[in-house]
Amino acid sequence: MSAGVLSRMPKSWILLACIGLLALNLRGPFVAVAPLVDHMQAELHFSPVLLGLLTSIPVLCFSLAAPLASLAARKFGAEFAVTLTILGVLAGVLVRSAGGPVLVVAGTVLIGVAITVGNIAVPLIIRRDFAPRRQGTAMGIYTAALNIGSFLTSVAMAPLAAATGWRLALAAVAVLAVAAIVVWVLAVGPRTAFLMSGPDSDPAQPGDGQRATARSSGWTTFGLTAGFGGQAFSYYGVTAWLPSYLHDELGMNAAQAGAASSIFQILAIVGGLGVPFAAKYMSTTAVAVTLGTLWLAVPVGLLFLPQLWWLWSTSGGIAQGGGITLIFIAVIKLARDQASAGRMSATVQGLGYCLAAVAPPLVGFVHDTSGSWTPALLVILVSVLTFFASTTLSVRKVPKGR
Repeated sequence: MSAGVLSRMPKSWILLACIGLLALNLRGPFVAVAPLVDHMQAELHFSPVLLGLLTSIPVLCFSLAAPLASLAARKFGAEFAVTLTILGVLAGVLVRSAGGPVLVVAGTVLIGVAITVGNIAVPLIIRRDFAPRRQGTAMGIYTAALNIGSFLTSVAMAPLAAATGWRLALAAVAVLAVAAIVVWVLAVGPRTAFLMSGPDSDPAQPGDGQRATARSSGWTTFGLTAGFGGQAFSYYGVTAWLPSYLHDELGMNAAQAGAASSIFQILAIVGGLGVPFAAKYMSTTAVAVTLGTLWLAVPVGLLFLPQLWWLWSTSGGIAQGGGITLIFIAVIKLARDQASAGRMSATVQGLGYCLAAVAPPLVGFVHDTSGSWTPALLVILVSVLTFFASTTLSVRKVPKGR
């Protein structure tokens, strides 16, 4: 990476800043809809099904568009893929806030596809441009920024909508995309940002040591996919239904339940940044076991001691932020080269997010059918156990970060 005005800054700092700004745009734009559904419904008269689709469409895109996104990142170059991501998010945000139901749905689809490209491209850039000993830290910063973007957007949308209306509130998310594209173009230069560069290679990094010699097998990919699927299913299931659970079981009003569940979101930053640090002193197997134990505390704790919801939300928040970080680290360290890393990432994310899309309706269906939260929490327990077992078995060959 090169840039005139940024040439005096360390290369890794510039790249981390770009990754952080990009990550702010990879979750916030579709999280922004949830606090505004009532405002949108009042004007656009969406059906309940279509309202639900506005938050589930991006997750479905993460699954269905992952192979295409992987191909784009590998064939056109990671830098051009990042440019496509930011411009796609910017266009989708503006389209979504500009018109009626058709444009809202079209903009949401565009946002989902653009974010999918970024989901694939960022791990490839981290694998290619960071020394092996710093890849974990870069991935931790990336996943922490994902959650910061989600949290800030969720907090800001309702006050913005009250002051300006829902359309301007949704459009305001574009500010993050504009900031990201400006910094990105300054960092890599207009030519690199806007011209396709062809397939990435695995350049040597003198002085940074050897890359991990571990080779991913079909079973490892399967295990990481199952682990990511269990992680994503648990995350989206808990995110969708924790406020309702707190309302039903503890009598919280909507504002209290929403504020309480935000703990689960914001503590992911601790997990995302903590996993690379822990991996310097613990084996990846020990890290996976620790995260699995923290994740288990959510369904088990809510089943038996719901009054300690704040403790289980804290535990789960750390686990969900750390879980996705650990799996992404495993993908970039176990892949043989950039091409296999892209294919592996597309498989893990594509199938994993497919399970994630099923989580909110399935957990809701189980609760409605049974009339109790116990069976629904048992569904979450199964998905957490899947993450625990599959991830622990799959990351054994990842070298300890030093």
